[in-house]
Amino acid sequence: MHIMEGYLPVAHAAGWWVVSLPFMAAGVRSLKRIIMDHPSARALLGTSSAFVFVLSALKLPSVTGSSSHPTGTGLGAILFGPSVMAVLGSIVLLFQALLLAHGGLTTLGANAFSMAIVGPWVAFGLFHGLRRCRVSFSFSAFLATTLGNLATYVCTSAQLALAFPDAASGFAGSFVKFLAVFAITQIPIALAEGIITVILLNTLRSYNPEELRGLDVLPKGGLST
Repeated sequence: MHIMEGYLPVAHAAGWWVVSLPFMAAGVRSLKRIIMDHPSARALLGTSSAFVFVLSALKLPSVTGSSSHPTGTGLGAILFGPSVMAVLGSIVLLFQALLLAHGGLTTLGANAFSMAIVGPWVAFGLFHGLRRCRVSFSFSAFLATTLGNLATYVCTSAQLALAFPDAASGFAGSFVKFLAVFAITQIPIALAEGIITVILLNTLRSYNPEELRGLDVLPKGGLST
């Protein structure tokens, strides 16, 4: 999700900014509402942001010559919803672009769309969908976080394929090639992120379940399985 500065054609870079900005604006409203309704959640918001920054800053070489990264956005999406992560994830990507040269400013819209919008929405939707189907808390969190991570890289592959279609096979061929670049290292990284997120959520569930009930992560009636 760290497409480097200047890599995308200008029209594509601008287009992803246009697509991402409404999600960011909605996220600002959601963030303000959570801070007003749950003042005690500020520390958890800060922790979720730090979690995203640390995990997504880990640059792990891929055997195919590229690199792969955890995202860390699944935790915040489960706790606060995907709209909030559009803001927190974008801020993290901005700081990484300025301080670590991961990604760029012109490509921030594209990077934010894949990591801070698509990934969190997938994680949030899967978690709550699985919980409604009475799937266990831990497995729901694990699967949601893992697939949210992978969704980010599927989206990035699609963004790159749109910008650089294969001369012979067009978008589809380029999409498959970009997916293949990431898949070898990204799948184990996504599984590891899922496990780490479950450990953190279960720790919160054990020591501060009321906070999770207040955020509608746990049902109001008691500690869920």
